[in-house]
Amino acid sequence: MPDRASPDSSPDAALASAIAIVARGRTPEEDLAMLLAQAAGAIGGDLGSVFLWDAERGALALAASVGFPEGADTELEAAVAGNPEHPIARTAHGQTAILGAETPASDGTSVVSATWPLRIAHDGVEEPIGALAISRAGTWIVGESEASLLAAFADLIAITVDRARLTAMASERGEWEERVAHTDALTGLANARTLSRILELEVARAGRGGSDLSVALFDIDGITDTNAAAGPAAGDDMLREVAAVLAESVRLVDTVARWGGDEFLLVAPGSAGLTVARRVLDAVAGLPSIAGRSVSVSAGVARFPVDGTTPADLIAAAEAALRSARAAGPGTIASASAA
Repeated sequence: MPDRASPDSSPDAALASAIAIVARGRTPEEDLAMLLAQAAGAIGGDLGSVFLWDAERGALALAASVGFPEGADTELEAAVAGNPEHPIARTAHGQTAILGAETPASDGTSVVSATWPLRIAHDGVEEPIGALAISRAGTWIVGESEASLLAAFADLIAITVDRARLTAMASERGEWEERVAHTDALTGLANARTLSRILELEVARAGRGGSDLSVALFDIDGITDTNAAAGPAAGDDMLREVAAVLAESVRLVDTVARWGGDEFLLVAPGSAGLTVARRVLDAVAGLPSIAGRSVSVSAGVARFPVDGTTPADLIAAAEAALRSARAAGPGTIASASAA
């Protein structure tokens, strides 16, 4: 059994140190480890552990530990998970403190533990999140002062865990909002706003480097008739299927986006735009029918600097080429230069 941590000179000093740990807000892992060490030292324990509910596993998981020899904390986690009568499990399940319970240690001896429930509250509703446990070897009568300190440390640890969860949720929401701002909700491709900016950057890059740049505009043939005959859901299915083909057919250096209602725009660095567009048309032609209708797209391709030197000029040239392709029939591709 490791040497017992030295308690702070007074409960007030211990709590002041713990509050300072929470206030500084390092990483959640560091804060938990420091609070746990502070709690064990203040109460006079040898070992400390924090168990939290793991939603994915549906079980208690060890979130932090202090004072355990190598491998002993893992054994404790297994013991808690496999025995609902373990004091830590009982406290987490029943949300009731257990003071002075004796449990066997990994070295064949036994320890006396004091466990306290961890809970957080939002809008007046309390949520149990786990348990705090402090243990020591030999005889230990947990008095009122130790219990009060344990409760205070449990609250500070719960605050730390809650803050970490809120921070993670805020980060995830920020990432989600960032994706929404740049993504078309129906197809999962980039949206027109995002591609407009990319096209500006690629045109500027091609202009500086004297390189080629291709822009291809795709239109789903007959989607208006599909919407009228089979309903908007069938049209949405077509959009999603074509979008999936586009995402799989373009190169890593290319960017494709939903440009309009039933149109997609491809920005392809270099001179391979016509080749990539042909690959897309062939792949779309291989799709199964939707609502009894075959799926095909027409495409118009423009090149920088032959067909335009600004984003607006290139898109206008691609639109003109697309009109030529439509006039020639479904599943046709046309080049702005040829048009």
